[in-house]
Amino acid sequence: MQEKEQSQEHLLFLTGKLAQKRLQNILQEMAPTEFTYEIRNIGVSVAALMTAQMISRRLTELNGIDRIIVPGLCRGDLSSASQALGVECVRGTIDLKDLPAFFGRDCKPVDLTQHNVEIFGEIVDAPMVSIDEILQRAEKYRRDGADVIDIGCLPDTPFPHLEETINALHDSGFKVSIDSLEEEDLLRGGKAGADFLLSLKESSLWIADEVDSIPILIPENHGDMDSLYRSIEAFAKKGRPFYADAILDPIHFGFTESVTRYHELRQNCPDLKIMMGIGNLTELTEADTTGINALLFGMISEMDINAVLATEVSPHCRTAIKEADMARRIMFAAKKDESLPKGLDSSLLGMHARKPFPYNSNEIEEFYQNVKDPSYRIQVSEEGIHVYNRDGINISVNPFELFPRLELLQDDAPHAFYMGVELSKAQIAWQLGKPYMQDEELSWGVCVNTKSEEEKDQDSRSAHAMKELRKESVENREEYKAEGSTLRASRENKKKK
Repeated sequence: MQEKEQSQEHLLFLTGKLAQKRLQNILQEMAPTEFTYEIRNIGVSVAALMTAQMISRRLTELNGIDRIIVPGLCRGDLSSASQALGVECVRGTIDLKDLPAFFGRDCKPVDLTQHNVEIFGEIVDAPMVSIDEILQRAEKYRRDGADVIDIGCLPDTPFPHLEETINALHDSGFKVSIDSLEEEDLLRGGKAGADFLLSLKESSLWIADEVDSIPILIPENHGDMDSLYRSIEAFAKKGRPFYADAILDPIHFGFTESVTRYHELRQNCPDLKIMMGIGNLTELTEADTTGINALLFGMISEMDINAVLATEVSPHCRTAIKEADMARRIMFAAKKDESLPKGLDSSLLGMHARKPFPYNSNEIEEFYQNVKDPSYRIQVSEEGIHVYNRDGINISVNPFELFPRLELLQDDAPHAFYMGVELSKAQIAWQLGKPYMQDEELSWGVCVNTKSEEEKDQDSRSAHAMKELRKESVENREEYKAEGSTLRASRENKKKK
């Protein structure tokens, strides 16, 4: 608890067990503040489960407290709690990261520059492709976050350019590992200067005596942890660096048991460098890899695993390395902050959003009431897609139902094309629960490459040109209507005469 000065307000922040440490860190980062404070966990794990009645029952010893700040998702009537406690209770923010803004401060961005997991990006078919193509893939992997390029060898497949590949990668500044089940490939790779060897078993430890490469040790046979422990003990005596990998199995083929092997390995060897190959989960599970990577890297963070081997073989894994890079950063930041991996970054939310609809129907109705021009605006709420201009507002979840109601689009191909594109995006956003902003691309997190500044400028110029064309079209239509009205009036006058 902070010592209160005469003129300062003293605040009591209520929270749950899971958010307490992060709340404390955020308040410390806000120092100096115009208030003093103390923090209390009133006996809940999740702050959002707190209620006004619970606060009234459980809070005691409020001497010196000027205001009580409760979690933004706290349910119930806070006015009754304020009356019962004799201290004003105020809802804070839903997300802790927004707390500085609640007090008029700039929110400090989450630091995602740090991590403690190396990513080995595997090129699984290296013997089948040229050195130039290997270098191109390696560059892509490096941009996406890979620290080491893993050269995968194939059984019974010649690899005449193995040594040349290693040299070319080194010349381009890459760290290189050789990945093979064949001792000959590992020996060739090690002698060619590979930085790592994947993988050595108890029976092939002799290769390490022939080369300087850092080996990754695996069990002699599947699940044979005794052989792995013997290899670890034998190699530790050499005083050279190495990693151990207990081998992660696919779901329904030993996945859960393999996770326990990693956990036991860490428990038994707290200082050991451990690698986990995650391709058996990402590649062999038909589900979006963003969620799989998030969960895997949560486990990796808890078990202090030091390196992962990631692959992008199946088309549905095309961004797996980029996802792994973001996941390791998010989990590092959450662990450092002793917080949940929530509210730190949305890059792994490819399909849905935590806050998809910033405005409700009533708020959009208020926007509509203030529109004075004929240009269409599009917004999305939980109720559907709202399209409006000065002449009216239409709501539907189906763009095809909206089109006949939008009179300005009739016989106006450019405007209709523009609205078709925007309504299609709005429909996708509504269906998936994603934020939509007119004239902006939908956000897909790390699953879609962010456009360069040059591409954004080009899009902006195209959008501006389209807007001018729409504006001209609308003005021409308005002028045409006006001329038509004048002509009709003139005819009526002639008839009267």
